[in-house]
Amino acid sequence: MAHKEDNDGKGSSHCTALHVCIPKTSLPIVYHPDYNITFMGFEKLHPFDSGKWGKVIHFLKEEQFVTDGNIVEALEATEEDLLVVHTQRYLNRLKWSLVVAGITEIPPLMFLPNFLVQRRVLRPLRTQTGGTIMAAKLAVDRGWAINLGGGFHHCSSDKGGGFCAYADITLAIKFLFERVEGISKATIIDLDAHQGNGHERDFLDDGRVYIMDVYNRYIYPGDSYAKRAIKRKVELDWGTEDSEYLRKVELHTNGALNEVCPDILVYNAGTDVLDGDPLGGLSISPEGIGKRDEMVFRAARRRGVPILMMTSGGYQKKTARIIADSILNLHLKGLIGAEALEAEGSLSSPLVTSTMRNSAVNFEPADPV
Repeated sequence: MAHKEDNDGKGSSHCTALHVCIPKTSLPIVYHPDYNITFMGFEKLHPFDSGKWGKVIHFLKEEQFVTDGNIVEALEATEEDLLVVHTQRYLNRLKWSLVVAGITEIPPLMFLPNFLVQRRVLRPLRTQTGGTIMAAKLAVDRGWAINLGGGFHHCSSDKGGGFCAYADITLAIKFLFERVEGISKATIIDLDAHQGNGHERDFLDDGRVYIMDVYNRYIYPGDSYAKRAIKRKVELDWGTEDSEYLRKVELHTNGALNEVCPDILVYNAGTDVLDGDPLGGLSISPEGIGKRDEMVFRAARRRGVPILMMTSGGYQKKTARIIADSILNLHLKGLIGAEALEAEGSLSSPLVTSTMRNSAVNFEPADPV
């Protein structure tokens, strides 16, 4: 995919490392150990499992689907990268520990020197943000990509919240619009349990971006202004279960992609829809999450639309295993992995196939709607 010439002097003029060429032998799965936030136990003061990304990669290595040598190592987004979307005023506000404490919902952070907050909290979030931008370019080049972190859908250009300090979804799309030829339309399918008010505010008046959002109508953030950007809004009730949820996801995913066929599909695959999640308020089973992810990837594959997935929210310790199982299922079903594995001379990993066939989690497509 060719890069755009810099004709307009906009954000595409700055030099970035985030759209570097990646060897074909690498799977388009992006991760870095720096994603994980560990600092004197402060991370335990928020229900978010701030080490879940490392656990996901551990499970994927255990099943021999990935190795340190065949995944893509994320790079930290620089200030210049962030300024493609964020205002300088907002980035300057992040130099105040009190502001970061509010965004991450970890009050004790306000008492720490900001250089520690930058190093231990914001740097991991900037690295995940860089990972999303890199994965978006990889998705265009390879047909699919997964950032094992990211999905900070509550952050907009000038405001953070809900543990989201950087607008990685907006950044990834804007980078593609400004830098990659042939990318002029994007669809966001946000299936986190919470409304994605950050990217909605950023793309409110941008006709190039189609947003579908499926969320619990009764929980944070309840942003009525941002809802104006949603082209396909699906509001769920407390305790929604697999049958209703999967029926609506399949119906509206196909409807959204039939209404507008985008150049890139950005899929925010939050697992806080899981039954028992303390913040999501829905009752989706692990099997339901696997079926959901398969539906979205299959819908993109049928239409030849590149797909980028981020893992977003999920507030239970078992979330990491469910994410890993879903990724393994996507591979088993032939929806990811073939291109890179062909480059290595093998179409599939026998161990992965064997493990998934013997798994207690059986992901089958839902009945067509």
